[in-house]
This record gives sequence, C-alpha cells and structure tokens, in this order.
Amino acid sequence: MGRMPERPSSRTSLLFGSTLSMWLVWAADLVWPGNIGHGIVPRTAYGLRGIVMAPFIHVDLQHLLANTIPFVILGAVILLRGTRAFLFVLLVSAAVAGLGTWLFAAPNTHHVGASGVVFGFLGYLLVRAAYDRRISSALIAIAIAALYGATFLTSLMPAHGISWTGHVFGFVGGVTSARMRYRR
Repeated sequence: MGRMPERPSSRTSLLFGSTLSMWLVWAADLVWPGNIGHGIVPRTAYGLRGIVMAPFIHVDLQHLLANTIPFVILGAVILLRGTRAFLFVLLVSAAVAGLGTWLFAAPNTHHVGASGVVFGFLGYLLVRAAYDRRISSALIAIAIAALYGATFLTSLMPAHGISWTGHVFGFVGGVTSARMRYRR
C-alpha cells in the first residue's frame, strides 16, 4: 500500500508552527530576558547545549524579521515536496550549522538566530536539482539564485555582529541534506 497523500493544511501548519515558535521564544525572552538561553558559545559545554535553542533565539525584532521572511518563503518552497523534506532539511541544517559554529566560530562569542537554517534551506534548494534531476528543481534553483544570490554572497563575509560561520555551515547543512535525500 502507498502512503496517504499529505493535506495542504498539514504543510501550512508545520510552516506556521515552526515560524510561530521563533516568535514565541522572542516574546518569552522579552518577558524573561536571559532565561531562554545564550545560544551557541563556541567550544563550551553550555554553548554546546545552546545548539538546540539557538535557531529560536533572536537579538531583536529586526533580527527576527530578517530571518522570518526568508524562512517562510524558502520553507514554503521546500514544503511543496512534503513535510518530510522540510523537517529533514530543517533538522540537518540546524545541526550542521550549530556544530560548525560551535567548532569554528570565534571564542567568547554568542551565536543566535535562524539564519543557519535559512542558509540551509537556500543551499538545499540551490543544489537539489543536481541530485534529483528534475526540471522543476532547476527552475526553482534559478529563481532562488536570482532572489537571494547577492544576499548569500555578502552574508558569507565576516562582519561584526553577524555569524558568518552559522551561514556557511547552514549552507553546508542544506547541501548535505540534498545529497542525503537524493542518493541515486
């Protein structure tokens, strides 16, 4: 027997729920500052624990909005292929971005935000066509490259207050998830 087809409402709920969780953590951090966590602090035990919470923690409203908009757009595109694809890319990108940041970022720094996941989504969508060999994936990759190409390149350059390591390793996580999902 085949799998039951997914309802569009389950995809919408997943995207809305994951986005809402970032906003709820931001709101909770406003009410109880510092009690949510410190995010990723490279090469420390408590920073290692921060890998799980870092994608949900944001410095301010501008930071949250800067991550929410591409998270929703790119996440929605991934969800066109189903909730499994979305969850897989989300989890692999977050793990690779978090571990890469924990291992290689500058010491005594704090890294928070969903940009590692966003760059994972970007990496996945840009290289997926190389592995699944679908014309639709290639067209999506071209559109995503046109929309986000300049942002991607400038976000990889080290700058004060921006976790370029999270961006790089998030992208690596997205590429890795594309390779893992399409092993043929």
